[in-house]
Amino acid sequence: MRDSDLHINIARLREVGLDLQLHLDEDWFANWQLEDPDLEFSGPREIEAQVHLERHGLDILVRGHLEGALQVSCSRCLTSFSQPVASDFDLLLAPGPKQVGKEEEELSKADLDVDFYSGEIVNLENILREQILLALPLKPLCAEACQGICPHCGADLNQETCECAAENSDSPLAILKKIKV
Repeated sequence: MRDSDLHINIARLREVGLDLQLHLDEDWFANWQLEDPDLEFSGPREIEAQVHLERHGLDILVRGHLEGALQVSCSRCLTSFSQPVASDFDLLLAPGPKQVGKEEEELSKADLDVDFYSGEIVNLENILREQILLALPLKPLCAEACQGICPHCGADLNQETCECAAENSDSPLAILKKIKV
């Protein structure tokens, strides 16, 4: 996919809107990884995106659907696994930038669905990146029953049992086991 496919000139938006079918491939993710090396997914990555843009006066409504899979690491055992991604999103783009005052302002639920654009081009790349990150779980798990790794010896408790838990009494709370109630 070319970068120009993700930069939409607002003048192209007609009353019926604009429908786009996008294939976010390995190269697209590699470019993203170069810009942000702290991304927590790797390996084969592919996402299909359908995006519909409509113009409503000066506002632009962006509706889309993402589907595919990303290679992530389990937050308990660190095993790499394929995480399915499927998400629908609606986002309203208003002309900006919005002036920010010095006083704190509480955002409503509706405010969270509004973003801003400037100029004559809407950059879908940033929108798609944000939606992909929002579609991922905060703590990905390879399985609900994942037991993780032993904090003492590093054994994958899904693959083997370790004797550390029985042997370890170095904990400052270990003395509490001796108290009788």
